[in-house]
Amino acid sequence: MYYYTLILAFLWVGCQEADTKQATIDTAIIEVQEKIVEEKKEPPFNITSAYVMGKFDPAKDSSFVVVDVKYADRAGLYLRFETYEAFKEMHQAALEDGVTLVIRSATRNFDYQKGIWERKWTGARKVEGKNLSKAIPDPKMRALKILEQSSMPGTSRHHWGTDIDLNSFNNGYFENGEGLKLYNWLQANAAQYGFCQPYSPKGKDGRPHGYNEEKWHWTYLPIAVPLTDFAKANLSDDMIKGFKGAEVAPEIGVVEKYILGIHPLCQ
Repeated sequence: MYYYTLILAFLWVGCQEADTKQATIDTAIIEVQEKIVEEKKEPPFNITSAYVMGKFDPAKDSSFVVVDVKYADRAGLYLRFETYEAFKEMHQAALEDGVTLVIRSATRNFDYQKGIWERKWTGARKVEGKNLSKAIPDPKMRALKILEQSSMPGTSRHHWGTDIDLNSFNNGYFENGEGLKLYNWLQANAAQYGFCQPYSPKGKDGRPHGYNEEKWHWTYLPIAVPLTDFAKANLSDDMIKGFKGAEVAPEIGVVEKYILGIHPLCQ
């Protein structure tokens, strides 16, 4: 079992006040970060700009494994093996508490993300029922609209093999019934397995920029932290190119506001 299983937190939070509960969650995440600093003084592998920008094929990278369909909503998903091992432990613990975690999305490389972005950019895929190529002709404003939920190619954490989307892509699902039970379980337990929710409500938690809240999106800190550090030190807006609308990346400040626009405790 990995070092993060040593974290002794979240024994019970159901009846705690909201601020006390959040403080407990934050403390557990901080302990994970301290373990990363203590035990992972060097990056766990050779990090390159191409890797951080998703310019590789996970099917041809020995650091990636195929996710068994019993953990996912479909076959053919990939994760870094470290992320996958941690998720399987978390999945089993959740099952024992009556919660089923289902991976809906995992690794998406540059080309995959380009397909998502360009379908929205051209109007081939509607956003909120609108063809954005017609509804928002201004390139910067159109990009900002897409960026409310989707990453520019080269800037997605899903490139890294560290990030997973769980159960639903709708925040409302996690606010009632089984979805709320699942989300409460993740808040109370995910940090024990190295996972953190990077996209908390925008405007809170010291996160003024970036994507809208995503209760379904969780990142594996032991690998994601050194990748985030690398992106901060080495990526620039002019490197974000090779897709329609890329010319507005420097004007938006996509590296600072989106790659780095995550919950402080997930950095």
